[in-house]
Amino acid sequence: MKIKPTNIPEVLLIEPDVFGDSRGFFMESWHQEKYARAGLDAGFVQDNHSRSGRGVLRGLHYQLGRPQGKLVRVVTGAVFDVAVDIRRGSPTFGQWAGAELSEDNHYQLYVPPGFAHGFCVLSDTADFLYKCTEFYAPETEHGIRWDDPAIGIEWPGSDFRISDKDAANGLLSEMDGRLPVYGEGV
Repeated sequence: MKIKPTNIPEVLLIEPDVFGDSRGFFMESWHQEKYARAGLDAGFVQDNHSRSGRGVLRGLHYQLGRPQGKLVRVVTGAVFDVAVDIRRGSPTFGQWAGAELSEDNHYQLYVPPGFAHGFCVLSDTADFLYKCTEFYAPETEHGIRWDDPAIGIEWPGSDFRISDKDAANGLLSEMDGRLPVYGEGV
């Protein structure tokens, strides 16, 4: 497997080894020892699976107080996946990294704790799987607007389907005390 830092060094793009022939393919989507040797030593506690249709945009989500690191991948379809550094005091605060994840490229993206996360669906449907380093805690959940001009994410497409909850998210500049602090556990 190859692990490549993105423009934000803590956000990692993982290209797993995929072994295929005319019958199909095989890959290890997680192997704790191999990933730890490659620098990704995360204690995952929860796996999630979501399915979305074309144009659905989810995010930008994060948890405060119980931040989640996420190892994300797509098993059906394709998405454009994004991580935003929201750690106050970080040298990359407000910057984003993104990658296309698909059933064809088998890429994974590691989104560290202290980052907001979101994705938009590029295919008719997409099955999105992710491992989390912390349990989902709705009382700690927050969100930032997907189209915050100060972040400037270059989402592919323009006609997105967004939940009412995500549409009501505020701008990064409005989050004040609702952001993690760089170096304090994240």
